[in-house]
Amino acid sequence: MASGTWGGSTPAASQSSRAPTRCSRDEPVSDADTDARVRARAFEFLREQTAIHGDVLPSAVLRQGFVFEGTRVPLTSQQGIFKPAVLPEMPLSIRTKALVEGEVRPYDDALDADGFLRYRYRGTDPEHHENRGLRLAMRRGVPLVYLFGITEGRYLPVWPVYVVRDHPEQLAFSVAVDAPYMRALSEPGLGLVSMEARRAYVTVLTQKRVHQQGFRERVLRAYQQQCAVCRFRHEALLEAAHILPDSDPRGEPIVSNGLALCALHHAAYDRHLLGITPQCTIDIRPDIRRAIDGPTLVHGLQDFQGKSIATPRAPHEKPRPDFLAERYRLYLKAG
Repeated sequence: MASGTWGGSTPAASQSSRAPTRCSRDEPVSDADTDARVRARAFEFLREQTAIHGDVLPSAVLRQGFVFEGTRVPLTSQQGIFKPAVLPEMPLSIRTKALVEGEVRPYDDALDADGFLRYRYRGTDPEHHENRGLRLAMRRGVPLVYLFGITEGRYLPVWPVYVVRDHPEQLAFSVAVDAPYMRALSEPGLGLVSMEARRAYVTVLTQKRVHQQGFRERVLRAYQQQCAVCRFRHEALLEAAHILPDSDPRGEPIVSNGLALCALHHAAYDRHLLGITPQCTIDIRPDIRRAIDGPTLVHGLQDFQGKSIATPRAPHEKPRPDFLAERYRLYLKAG
């Protein structure tokens, strides 16, 4: 892989270590300088927006983008491989659509044997201009943004990512995710093997994060952004709980194996303080029902004994009774 200017370090560090001082307004600005500053601003924009909205961003925020020297720069459009007009040669972002349960993703972007993500070409022509743009980004070691579709109209942005290999016979690239905060590992002297091992590790962690976020988004949407137990609606404090854990062969990250729960009730469910019957009624463990404590115990747990949980409207998204039965048996054993 080409070791480009960015080399996996933070945008700020890259800028300070490589960019010459601009002495006057009349000094010409190179295409490479413009490219680097646009990418640094894009990463800054994503940090700002994820601090406001959380890890998953609405497509409207990404389409609106940021302003660079008076020009608005979106981060995405209809194309999966996107180069805004302000950039001279190479794309800024790559994107995959959300995976809809029961449907096959049109582009199979999964981990390859090297631990990197496989990103499909645009179309079947290796010389399509979008494919050439990604190939150039690979040769120059330029960082991009990867927008993972989580649910319709919502994306998990990951940056920086690098195109590290080209597979024209398979009409695909290998894409590695790097970790800009691991600055010590990005200093000069890091060998290519060490860099690839780090990026493979970070890429695997990123794919797990994408799957977790996708599960959470789908479950919360099915439950209309409310806790199934208490109907609490503050999304920042809602979580997607597995009925059967992902360690179980049947514990797939699908909505019918999930419950939208607030942080309190998720913890209570995982620690078997609270059970849910196959009939979707709430059972509070007997010793918790008998306990005497403050109002949080009374109103947060004891008052829900025997009540029904909220469930999704769509029949195929409702919790599976056999999954609930299996989990309820574990709850009874723990009590």
